[in-house]
Amino acid sequence: MSSTPSESSLVELRRYTLHPGQRDTLIDLFDREFVETQEAVGMHVIGQFRDLDDDQRFVWLRGFADMARRRAGLEAFYGGPVWHAHRDAANATMVDSNDVFLLRPAWPGAGIDNPTSGRLAIGSATPPGLVDASVFPLRAPASDDLLRLCREVLSPVLRQGGARRIGWYVSEARPNDFPRLPVREGEPVLVGLALFDHLTAFEAFARSGAWARDAQPALAPWLARPAESHRLVPTARSALHA
Repeated sequence: MSSTPSESSLVELRRYTLHPGQRDTLIDLFDREFVETQEAVGMHVIGQFRDLDDDQRFVWLRGFADMARRRAGLEAFYGGPVWHAHRDAANATMVDSNDVFLLRPAWPGAGIDNPTSGRLAIGSATPPGLVDASVFPLRAPASDDLLRLCREVLSPVLRQGGARRIGWYVSEARPNDFPRLPVREGEPVLVGLALFDHLTAFEAFARSGAWARDAQPALAPWLARPAESHRLVPTARSALHA
C-alpha cells in the first residue's frame, strides 16, 4: 500500500505480560540494547511504554516498510549477536510475549510513527506524554464506512478533547511469515492511538464524557466485544512521546 513519508506500512502492537517486579529490568535492557540495533537492520522502534493500569504490562510498537523487509529485519535481529547475547535476560522477565497484532495504517497518513520530538539519549529523564491505546475487536474487517467514522467522528472527538496526535490502524490480512514470533491472526481489529501532553490532559478528556457521548454509540455496531484500553506512558527512549 502507499504511505506517507516515514510512515511504516506495517506495525506490530506488542503487549507483554511480565513477572512481578521485572518491568523496569526489561525496560532498562530494551532501551539500552534493543533500539538502535533493531533500527540498524531496517526496523523502526516507534515507541515503548509502561501501562499505568498494570505494572506487569510492557507495550511497544515496531514498524516495517513492507512484509519482505519485515521478515528480513526479524531474521537479521533475532539471528544476530545482540539478541543472542541478551535474549536469556529478556526472556527471563516475561510470562507471555505472544499478545501481538500485525497492523497497517487504516488509510495513507493514518499512522502515528513519524516522531515530532525525537528519541532521547540513554540516561535521559522520562519524556512527557500519555498514549491512550485502544484495541477495538471487530465483527468483520474494517469497512470504508468504519474508517469514515474514524476520520469524521472519532478523530474530531479526540482532538477537541486535547489529543495532539492520533493514529488509526487495522489488521493486516496477510499471514505472518515469521512464525518464530507469533501474532494473533484471524481477529480483525481497529486500533486507535491518541497522544496527550500528560496524564492530567487525558483525565480531563475522560471526565468530560465526550467519548461515551459522541463516539462510543456510533462505534458500537462494529464491535464484536468491548474495547481493550491502555493508558501508556513512554519510557525514557521512546520515540513516541509528547
